[in-house]
Amino acid sequence: MRNSLSAVDYSDIQGLLRFGFGKLPDTRYYRLCIRDAAAARAWLAVAPVSTAETKSPPPTRALQVAFTASGLRKLGVREQVVANFSPEFLSGMAGEADRSRRLGDLEDNDPSKWQWGSPGDQIDLLAILFAADGQMAGWQPEVCNAQWTQAFDAADPLTTSDLKGREPFGFIDGISQPVPDWDRRRDTSQDQLDYTNLVALGEFILGYRNEYGKYTDRPVVESSYEGSEALLAAEDDPGKRDLGRNGSYLVMRQLEQNVSGFWDFVNHQTTASFRGKQLAEAMVGRRLDDGAPLVPLGAEAIEGIQVAAGQPENRFTYGGDPEGNRCPFGAHIRRSNPRNSDLPGRPTGLIARTWAKLGGGEGNLRDDLIASTRFHRLLRRGREYGHPRQDAKPCGLHFVCLNANITRQFEFVQNAWIVNGKFNALPDESDPLLGAPGGSFSIPRDGMCPSRVTGIPRFITVRGGAYFFLPSLRAIRYFARSAK
Repeated sequence: MRNSLSAVDYSDIQGLLRFGFGKLPDTRYYRLCIRDAAAARAWLAVAPVSTAETKSPPPTRALQVAFTASGLRKLGVREQVVANFSPEFLSGMAGEADRSRRLGDLEDNDPSKWQWGSPGDQIDLLAILFAADGQMAGWQPEVCNAQWTQAFDAADPLTTSDLKGREPFGFIDGISQPVPDWDRRRDTSQDQLDYTNLVALGEFILGYRNEYGKYTDRPVVESSYEGSEALLAAEDDPGKRDLGRNGSYLVMRQLEQNVSGFWDFVNHQTTASFRGKQLAEAMVGRRLDDGAPLVPLGAEAIEGIQVAAGQPENRFTYGGDPEGNRCPFGAHIRRSNPRNSDLPGRPTGLIARTWAKLGGGEGNLRDDLIASTRFHRLLRRGREYGHPRQDAKPCGLHFVCLNANITRQFEFVQNAWIVNGKFNALPDESDPLLGAPGGSFSIPRDGMCPSRVTGIPRFITVRGGAYFFLPSLRAIRYFARSAK
């Protein structure tokens, strides 16, 4: 069956999904409100959106566009079509009190206190401009032209800084990334007994099979709809046109980091195991200097893990640290990606695998408390902002991730792994970096009671956020032709 699947059309996919544009450090996030729908459609029809095609030489400038539900409606997209997008996208990141609770957006993180993206601060379109050093000055007016001015009301863009691969606290960032199966060869019909970075393409891009071997729900349109001839037929419903295919959901959160507060706190803590830099590394789960995980990369390394060139520090699991003595259970990297498989203990044989599915067999009992990682991966595409060591202005991370199912991927990770106080059987403690203020952090010690750091203040505050749809190039053309 897999041999009959169509090849990926890179010319139809926005380049952010494949490349991330890491070599274009100057980035601006424009949050737009549509003032004139006709002018907005005209701008979209000719917007120089960059694709996922490989080019030589690589581009020095790139444009990506993504829409909120309100933006699609303002463009004139049929309500029958808009209604087929995912419920969380339609509601929005700040659209429901229950969602805010699940995401940990309470107290200082409450959307009512955000600088942008709150329920009363509507955003229709996100335009992201990337440029190599010295290229933005010429690129910005080319994109933000007279037609743009007529079409949109634009807030001041969110800008970025280049901290040379480190986030504001000083740790190397972006090491752990999944590898999308662009060749569509991954067999998802079997249980995954080993952790791997190779993930089904449909986990990140709509219109393809995901890790369940299914097609994620997405908007498809009737072939009779005006402009639908520009869209591809749906693989799982050839009688309809696939508006979601080659698109993705983009999650963006502006996370302001209290760098001085973080280092003041860890430097004033005294535990039986760690203090200062060591405590900071335990909370993150990686060494500050080189990004190496606290779990050794020796015998416990998994040879089958695919990693980006020059990143051996991502080739590991927690199988060699079942008690959390090297990398604490609550460390940020262990929470955000537990690196576990479907069945703990790598059972082989039909009887052993069946027994493991029923909750028996060998393996650490904690492993049964964490959902399999393969169904909850995220493509991260964030950028840091501010210069924590140069000035006193706010700094942090523009967190951006791409996923095909916001609930099962981003929201699950945020709620079940980051915010959840019972993650991995921990005694009521959330993520030490992203959790609620007043939290605690346990540091296991071999043969002894764990050390415990308490009264952890809030180091990271949400300043804004939204859910967007990152469409294919064909979908952009369809939107440009939409009319009520």
